[in-house]
Amino acid sequence: GFVNIVGRPNVGKSTLMNALVGEKLSIITPKAQTTRRRILGIVSNAQHQIVFSDTPGLIDDPEYKLHHWMNAQVNMALSDADIIVFMTDNRDVLPAGHALINVLHNTKIPVLIVLNKCDLMQATEIAGLREKWTYLLPNKPVYEISARNGSGVDVLQAAIRDLLPEHPAYYDLDELTDQTERVIAAEIIREKIFLQYQQEIPYNCEVIVDAYKDKGDILAISAVIYVGRDTHKSIIIGKGGTAIKQLGIASRQDIEQFAGKKIFLELFVKVRDNWKNDDRSLRHFGYES
Repeated sequence: GFVNIVGRPNVGKSTLMNALVGEKLSIITPKAQTTRRRILGIVSNAQHQIVFSDTPGLIDDPEYKLHHWMNAQVNMALSDADIIVFMTDNRDVLPAGHALINVLHNTKIPVLIVLNKCDLMQATEIAGLREKWTYLLPNKPVYEISARNGSGVDVLQAAIRDLLPEHPAYYDLDELTDQTERVIAAEIIREKIFLQYQQEIPYNCEVIVDAYKDKGDILAISAVIYVGRDTHKSIIIGKGGTAIKQLGIASRQDIEQFAGKKIFLELFVKVRDNWKNDDRSLRHFGYES
């Protein structure tokens, strides 16, 4: 069955999916809005197949068309799941009566409430959170985990298995994700941008892999980093090209680990004004309506 992980930005949804799948499929950074699209992670064996879906964090005040598209992905995930995993933490300030709480309260789809980052909380704080969510979403089971160190994840996964509907497998048993290697390489580069650059730069970048050629003992990858302004391009490249060189080294190391072979990586930077509000650009980047 399909298990969709939803919640506000930066509560740890991507970290949880990677922990549940046992592979790094979703990129992870400390910054909010790192995840922009739904990514599937598939766990299969002879008894069951769980198709996990990592989703963007719900944005209350969408500023760009990109944000509206991301919210649409969340709304879709709330309706097409067999099981909904609602993830929250001690910094989540969703008010009673919020649209997301109303949907979770009224849905007929099984909902599991997951309190994340419990390794960073005192017992009294965890108890308070449990009480809060039990009040806001009565009759929904609550699980305490740390997606980062894996504590409680096995209990959550067992609960998910028990709720799965009976159905033939949707994917081949050896499939791990619905994403192509090209897309995963682009996401790894975007993750490194989030980690290396500050302020608004990561939020104004998109990455497209133009070429992905397997030459036997090496993969040749060419990727374009699109930015919103000329000043952003200068920052990405850095003085004398030092910043983009550092970005290339960090990206190549992770892509090599994922692909299991040596990588030759070329990075280019192009300016596309106001791409987050431009329908044509969003379609080009794969954000189809």
